[in-house]
Amino acid sequence: MIRKKWPYSMACAAALALAAPFAIAQGVAGWPARPVTIIVPFPAGGGTDAFARPLTAQLTKQLGKQFLVENKGGAGGTLGAALAARATPDGYTYLLGAVHHTIAPAMYPKLDYNIETDLVPVALVSLVPQVIVVHPGKVPVDDLKGFLDFVRKNPGKLNYASAGNGTSHHLAGELFKLQTKTFITHIPYRGAGPALQDLISGQVDLMFDGLGSSAAHIKNGRIRALAVAGPKRAPGFPNIPTTAEAGVPGYQVSTWYGLWAPKGTPKEIIDKMIAELTKAFNSPELKEAWTSIGSETPALTGDAFGKFVSSEIKRWAEVARDSGAKLD
Repeated sequence: MIRKKWPYSMACAAALALAAPFAIAQGVAGWPARPVTIIVPFPAGGGTDAFARPLTAQLTKQLGKQFLVENKGGAGGTLGAALAARATPDGYTYLLGAVHHTIAPAMYPKLDYNIETDLVPVALVSLVPQVIVVHPGKVPVDDLKGFLDFVRKNPGKLNYASAGNGTSHHLAGELFKLQTKTFITHIPYRGAGPALQDLISGQVDLMFDGLGSSAAHIKNGRIRALAVAGPKRAPGFPNIPTTAEAGVPGYQVSTWYGLWAPKGTPKEIIDKMIAELTKAFNSPELKEAWTSIGSETPALTGDAFGKFVSSEIKRWAEVARDSGAKLD
């Protein structure tokens, strides 16, 4: 019998094909074998950082490999999200994004990534109410009722800072104006950190901020909280009333942060990451850290988190349409 010899290139290809599953299995079993990068698509110092840095420290402690935060801000968080979507799907790059990324499809008509198809939902990291905060020296009020009276007597005089066009800070402000029939000028920044610093220094008058980034500054008196926009008072801040208690019952906005992986990341690695995240969320360190900045401990992972993201995209598209919010 005559045996045909495979060409050398075909033989190499066949060998590689047989070896690939083994290599992938070894890679999954050994994950993480090197540092893992968490892309935070906003400048340092914002609300996302307030959760990213304690979380990466806890994961580093649990797994014995460095989990590193890489801040890539710009365009309301969409530049960093695009970088994450194009990253090698090997389990060593993740996106720690936010509610902003479910608003972006309604605000940016030409995004070069799709949050639902180019990234894989891993887990909800935290859920905190938005808080209405003012600079005490520029807005001489102590509560939300006094604020509304002041705004209506001074239409167009006040301005509010946001983390950028199309972020939750922006849409939260526009929704508030729509529901209270008030006018406040929007000033977009390149991230919540710079916006918050200008609020603290008195360059702007107020923010509709995530409680996570404002918490420390509320506690030290640099800014004043008028109300939290959640269904109940925030953990760690029992003295701040809800918007409903303060007289604006229809206004509820939560800031949340979540983790995504690039499409194609091995499911086994994502499952392992979810297990480690669950362990981290239940650690005393993160429970204390989350409570101190008004966050609830999440329990939403994988497909369930993906469904939540899809519902938020729909919700914010309706808010953008009804409020007429535009990219300033």
